[in-house]
Amino acid sequence: MDEAALRERVDTLLAEHPPATTDRLDFLHARFDAGLAWVHFPDGLGGLGLPRGLQPVVEKALYAAGAPDNDPRRIGIGLGMAAPTILAFGTEEQKQRFLRPLWCGEEVWCQLFSEPGAGSDLAGLATRAVLDGDTWIVNGQKVWTSSAHIADRAILVARTDPDQPKHAGLSYFTVDMHDPGVEVRPLRQITGEAEFNEVFLTDVRVPESDRLGAVGEGWKVANATLSHERVAIGGGAFPREFGMVMKVAETWRARPELRTPATHDRLLRGWVDTEVARVTATRLRQKLAAGVPGPEGSAMKLSFARINQEMSALEVDLLGDEGLEYADWSERRPTFVDFFGQDAGFRYLRAKGNSIEGGTSEVLRNVISERVLGLPTEHRVDKDVPWKDLPR
Repeated sequence: MDEAALRERVDTLLAEHPPATTDRLDFLHARFDAGLAWVHFPDGLGGLGLPRGLQPVVEKALYAAGAPDNDPRRIGIGLGMAAPTILAFGTEEQKQRFLRPLWCGEEVWCQLFSEPGAGSDLAGLATRAVLDGDTWIVNGQKVWTSSAHIADRAILVARTDPDQPKHAGLSYFTVDMHDPGVEVRPLRQITGEAEFNEVFLTDVRVPESDRLGAVGEGWKVANATLSHERVAIGGGAFPREFGMVMKVAETWRARPELRTPATHDRLLRGWVDTEVARVTATRLRQKLAAGVPGPEGSAMKLSFARINQEMSALEVDLLGDEGLEYADWSERRPTFVDFFGQDAGFRYLRAKGNSIEGGTSEVLRNVISERVLGLPTEHRVDKDVPWKDLPR
């Protein structure tokens, strides 16, 4: 199918399901079934098996027609992390069961990976999954879980064999967040919000049919998820002067009395860094169209964190005392991070978390040094030691 045929398919969707008179969810269902959800996915799973680069053709035409979207910020974890993992490792039954309600926003997903004692060293996690007949019984605690308070399902990594080295004894599951053994508690942040959560799992029953990948291959599946997460954070399509530098530049232009030579130099450096990141993201998307994400996603996420922190700090410095104001301490439970609907004080505080979420900057530097630059790997004394024998 070429671009002209794809546009024709979009026109057919709009003719048969006019956005102005069609129920929102009905339209999203029809769009998914027409293969226009994510065109690079296989036929029958919301796609048409086309190059990823043709997706903007669909988006522009539907936007111009006033068609509803699937609220991507609300379901970002499902779209950016769960869906590509299910596509790569799920059974046909799992793909048919999960992908349509996920893309249409009928089910919100979250990620149960990090633990109080296993953040940067994710493979050291202690949450256990024990097989009981055709059901896994899961017990443990997860932390820093975005969207857990609104989630219907989760992707979970748990330890299924403590006698194996830590990377080998893991398995990967999907979990029903409405199971009575799942307890979600808010984590209050420095911004006053509770965007993150800690999740306690007590005798949670996960059907064997909800396992993704083979038993013991959880690390392999999780690495695929993390690669997609870093791409989702730093590999989007961005306009020139996007993100945090946009807010600083707006203030710079509107408030000339705040300008100094020092802040001018910092703004120019930030603008150039942002433009480099934008061009690099374009190259990353081109590589994605030809295959799967590589370590470039780690580099993009690392740059995203640094630029956000530097530019939010510049914004506060530029505004002086005014930059310290933070108008809303209402302790919200947001469904997604809203950097630009808040004031400068919020952006400065919230940006501190960018170097932790989605893989710490320290870990990502290791990824880049080992997988891109080919430098020697870190010495790992626990690599071949059974997990149960490791000190904790």
